[in-house]
Amino acid sequence: MRILNHPPGSETQTKQRILKAAQRLFASRGYEGTTTRDLASAAGVAEGTLFRHFENKKAILIEVATQGWVEILTDLLTELSEMGSYKAVAQVMRRRMLRMRESADMMKVCFTEAQFHPELRDRIQSDVIVKMTDVAEAFFQTAMDRGIYRRTNPKIVAQVFLGMFAVAGFSHETIMEPGASPKAMQELAEGIADIFLNGVLAKE
Repeated sequence: MRILNHPPGSETQTKQRILKAAQRLFASRGYEGTTTRDLASAAGVAEGTLFRHFENKKAILIEVATQGWVEILTDLLTELSEMGSYKAVAQVMRRRMLRMRESADMMKVCFTEAQFHPELRDRIQSDVIVKMTDVAEAFFQTAMDRGIYRRTNPKIVAQVFLGMFAVAGFSHETIMEPGASPKAMQELAEGIADIFLNGVLAKE
């Protein structure tokens, strides 16, 4: 096995290098199609180094997915806290679409492998989805308390918002043409936000 020559770095840097290599390989080859030898070679470390940082290959998979989701959660919380108004949902959606390409490999790994690995699915549910829902629920509850949104179940509103948030994030590979322009993404973001805020029924 060929080991790349990397300058000495901290253990944290080594761990992050392993995770980045794992994310690329799991996305392109799949979890089962990637060996620990492949991971070590791609990360430029000895195979034994992998097991100094992770108990096994499954632990690497779970860390790749959960760390990526935590970063997305952090971004979302920042955007919600900086939102100019409770009606500025389109801004959040647009930024999500523009930035989701950065997380494309992680998202592919997560949604592909979660169906085969209950441990991964459970970890994402407990560490990410529940926390995202709780934070979004508190955000919408505040908007309702201030009379900006009509009174309804804030948890359901949070779940709907996060579902639309996920659609917006995947839009460049699902409901939009490849290479869509920023203008097209803006129009989609505004459409999603309009439906979220105003619904689809004609006003009587």
